[in-house]
Amino acid sequence: MLTLASVIFCRRILNIMNTPADIIDHAYNYIVVIFIGIPTVFLYNMVSGVIRSLGDSKTPVVFLVLSSIINVVLDFFLILVCKMGVAGAGWATVTSQLISGLTCLIYMYKKYDILKGDKSERVLDRRFITNLCMNGVPMGLQYSITAIGSTILQAAVNTLGSTYVAAMTAGSKMFNFTCCPFDALGSTMATYAGQNVGAAKIKRLGQGVRSAMIIGSVYSVLSLIALYFTTDYIALLFVNASETTIIALTRQFILASACFYIPLTGVNVVRFCIQGMGFSVFAISAGILEMIGRAFAAIILIPNIGFMGACLASPIAWIAADAFLFPAFIHCAKKLNARHNIKSN
Repeated sequence: MLTLASVIFCRRILNIMNTPADIIDHAYNYIVVIFIGIPTVFLYNMVSGVIRSLGDSKTPVVFLVLSSIINVVLDFFLILVCKMGVAGAGWATVTSQLISGLTCLIYMYKKYDILKGDKSERVLDRRFITNLCMNGVPMGLQYSITAIGSTILQAAVNTLGSTYVAAMTAGSKMFNFTCCPFDALGSTMATYAGQNVGAAKIKRLGQGVRSAMIIGSVYSVLSLIALYFTTDYIALLFVNASETTIIALTRQFILASACFYIPLTGVNVVRFCIQGMGFSVFAISAGILEMIGRAFAAIILIPNIGFMGACLASPIAWIAADAFLFPAFIHCAKKLNARHNIKSN
């Protein structure tokens, strides 16, 4: 359903987002292919998640690395040899995701007999579906709400023109690369919190948050220093050297974000910790605050101060979320302590 809707309404979505006329055809050629490949994303994420839940966290990474290598090779082949342009980049991504998902699936069924199941286990069970939805929908909403805020922001940047779109795209690529450790900290804290709540070791939650914040803060400072000296050179991976305006804007965007990586650490560490503690509503509320922060930048800041408003959008979102998350974490920890004391007595 998601694939059909996004493919059918792809161009209309791009028009609603004020995509500049000089790049809308290229944008459509790329994103419609990505939309076609949505099932491949579902496949890999589902299968790799099952493999990780069985205690094997290395194999999905191996297949992901394989997928990345295939993606790069296909990029060169489809764009340079087959002359497919930006659509070639889309097909390279989708194909590599499909290969990664299928190889994970084949490995899973050959490696784990417990997953093969019998006929009775292949029948849909309403209880299992309900349980999956109760656990998965809150987390899905959390990501969706954050994505909505980013989409509103992108639509506002599109009104500034293709130069600013290119700068934000290049800056976002750098951001996604440098922020992998924050994502890892978040995933770690979700597992850490769940394990300690299950073991009734509530005091360890605060220790874990402090330790993760220290790790993230040290990395934040080091990455800011590294980006300050290397941003212009990294930008050349995405932008021609003659595009000095785009390079300058890219530097402005990524450094504005990097200055606030410590608040971003807080968002990832505390939000996923709260999620692992079982209080998903609070995690969703933080996502709503992030969305409001980005919407504020899109509606108020960008029309008044231009591209700098886009640069400040994420920092505003992170600070707004942190202002809610840290008190929420203390509240949740107290509730768990109270429950544990009642059970103990």
